[in-house]
Amino acid sequence: MSRRRLSSVFASSSSSASSTASTSAPAKLVCALPPAYAVFKERLLSGTLGPDDARHLFDEVLLDCDLAKAPNALLSALARAPPSAACSDGPAFAVELFRRMDRCASPQAAPNGYTYNILIDCYRRAHRPDLGLSIFGRLLKTGLGLNVVAYSTVIDSFFKEGEVDKAYDIFCEMKKQGISPDVVTYTSTIDGLCKSKAMEKAYDLFREMKKQGISPNVVTYNSTIDGLCKSKEMDKAEKVLKQMLDAGVQPDNITYSSLINGYSSLGMWKESVRTFKDMSNCGLTPCVISYNSFMHALCKRGRIKEAKCIFDSMVKNGPKPDVPCYSVLLHGYATQGCFADVGNMFNLMESNGIAPNHHVFTILIDAFARRGMMDKAILIFEDMCKKGVNPNVCTYSTLISAYCRMGRLGDALEKFNHMVDVGVPPDSIVYSCLIQGHCIHGDLVKANELISEMMNKGIPPPCIQFFNSIINNLCKEGRVAKGKGIVDMIIHTGQSPDVITFNSLIDGYCLVGDMKEAIRIVDVMTSVGVEPVVYTYATLVNGYCQNGSIDDALTLFRDMFHKGVTLTSVAYNIIIHGLFQAGRTNTAKKIFHEMIDCGMAVNNDTYSIVLNGLCRNNCTDEAIMLLDKLFAMNIKNDVVIFTTMISAMFKVGRREEAKQLFAAISTYGLVPDIYTYGVMINNLLKEDSFEEADNLFSSMEKSGCAPNSRLLNGIIRTLLRKAEVAKAGNYLSKIDENNFAVEASTASLLLSLFSMEVRHKALMWFFCSNLPPKRQMKLGNRVHF
Repeated sequence: MSRRRLSSVFASSSSSASSTASTSAPAKLVCALPPAYAVFKERLLSGTLGPDDARHLFDEVLLDCDLAKAPNALLSALARAPPSAACSDGPAFAVELFRRMDRCASPQAAPNGYTYNILIDCYRRAHRPDLGLSIFGRLLKTGLGLNVVAYSTVIDSFFKEGEVDKAYDIFCEMKKQGISPDVVTYTSTIDGLCKSKAMEKAYDLFREMKKQGISPNVVTYNSTIDGLCKSKEMDKAEKVLKQMLDAGVQPDNITYSSLINGYSSLGMWKESVRTFKDMSNCGLTPCVISYNSFMHALCKRGRIKEAKCIFDSMVKNGPKPDVPCYSVLLHGYATQGCFADVGNMFNLMESNGIAPNHHVFTILIDAFARRGMMDKAILIFEDMCKKGVNPNVCTYSTLISAYCRMGRLGDALEKFNHMVDVGVPPDSIVYSCLIQGHCIHGDLVKANELISEMMNKGIPPPCIQFFNSIINNLCKEGRVAKGKGIVDMIIHTGQSPDVITFNSLIDGYCLVGDMKEAIRIVDVMTSVGVEPVVYTYATLVNGYCQNGSIDDALTLFRDMFHKGVTLTSVAYNIIIHGLFQAGRTNTAKKIFHEMIDCGMAVNNDTYSIVLNGLCRNNCTDEAIMLLDKLFAMNIKNDVVIFTTMISAMFKVGRREEAKQLFAAISTYGLVPDIYTYGVMINNLLKEDSFEEADNLFSSMEKSGCAPNSRLLNGIIRTLLRKAEVAKAGNYLSKIDENNFAVEASTASLLLSLFSMEVRHKALMWFFCSNLPPKRQMKLGNRVHF
């Protein structure tokens, strides 16, 4: 008995849909589609199409159709279908059905160019661009030929898998074959290049497509603008935005979000705010993601007050803040140590019915754990569990990492065992925290045990970069012997120490003044087949300079020529700086001129070293001549050079020239940074120009440059040393306003200025100023300062 057609089995369930279609669609089109087609589509959309039924229905379509249109439509829909209980992988199943079509279809319904394009897209969705590329051979063999859609899909596929060079090569080959890219091809290629930071190529393609008469769409413009913003080329991004508007393409939330993020990342807050307003003026309502991006950028730059204002406007005007929105502010407050604000924001979140998730609790735990307040962190951890939010591996790794940083390795291991007991499998990050903690605190035996344990569990051991980081940190602390012990651990994991490993050890021995051992390490690395590089020799040169052996440093620097080592600007900078430090001004100037004569690129770091060295060695007039020469040559100076010269001018008593240089910064299109303001303000205070310093501080705040803890504490100490207690009090209030901590050296200086009679009150004021606001209010009537 022949098998009954599935299309007839399901005919009753789809009859109403079919009759409706027949009344609204041309009869010719309906007749062209077999009954099984409608059943296939209906069950696919409802998520009830299993593999067996799909095969039978697809076979019926192949038998009843005269063209490839119907099976193509089914393959396309299946490739795009989301996973369901009945069919978990649509693209893979579409590939299987394609093979049935290739074998069984009538000549009229055989796969055509559109069919192969669908197949290539299936491989793209399956993350197999290589298989998609292999279809090109089938297209050529069948005589169908290659087409722009096939190329576009393959190019996009390689970009999405990170194979940027391969994708770009295919794009170039496409043009060589005489197939003109369309807007989709250009957009995919531009987007892929932008995301891989190949901005120059992307921008060239953007201009090329316009010359070819192909109009960019909103996605093309957005990809280009976003890439330029991430490359910090804001002028070009604004130019593309203008072209976009001139072309009649309406910018969307993505366009403006890219610009806002770009300006925010550069600290250009006025432009960020302007762009945000432009967005609203264009009739666009910023979405939650746009708000979050802006707040995140503000928090990252320490501008938490502005971020809170934006949050308040969301609460008042919409859109309603979501969990990520609260998370951004919580993280911002936590980073600045504003625990009272962290608590208030968390309470507000819960009162507004927003349930905190793992990420929120982990932010809170991390806030306290990073400051060593582990009792608070554990209380939050326990509260998290009580509220039914089970800690995940990220939460545990936060606690374990904090314990390891504090040297509480027993507590770290206890928390590690607890996570294993409750069924949270530790990952490589958790093991890495424990290994690093035991290495830094000297227990290399336990660190080796942990490495063996993770490898036995099938978790790959930490990479060589991880160990190099530990060795580098230990060596920079002068614990070079411990760093050397890590080398055996590297070998234990089956890896070999590389040039960075040896360079870190050499740097460590140079730091502790053991130049003989540093030289011996060079011999060891050579013996195991690791060739020293220019950085190796530069480290040794720096070691000799720092240890007062300037002649040995100069001899080694000269020997680098004979060893065939290609010198870099860093190597030149080290020896020039060392010679200036040793008072060997003429030799330093000679090597600086040699550097220029050999065609070496002289950067701003080199000029800063030379300018500072000349001023340090009483050659200020020469420094001014060099600076004038830089201006005349139109060399793009940065604010660091100005800061260097301003500081040097103050040191040699040329106050007016220092002020003139500061005033000239803006004429070169530069903006003073926090360090430039710090040099100016502290030097003005040292000269008792208190009013001038106050005015400059106010100008700094108005320009959008927020004071940091280091600057404020430095100002306070300078004023206290001059017994300007009242003025110091004004800046102490700014520390409170910004929720900064009073540094230990500042607090010590404060207390030293008071007699024993009032010292207790000063100590109480300092104590109260670090309490939450409510606690301060309770003590406010009892403590006066």
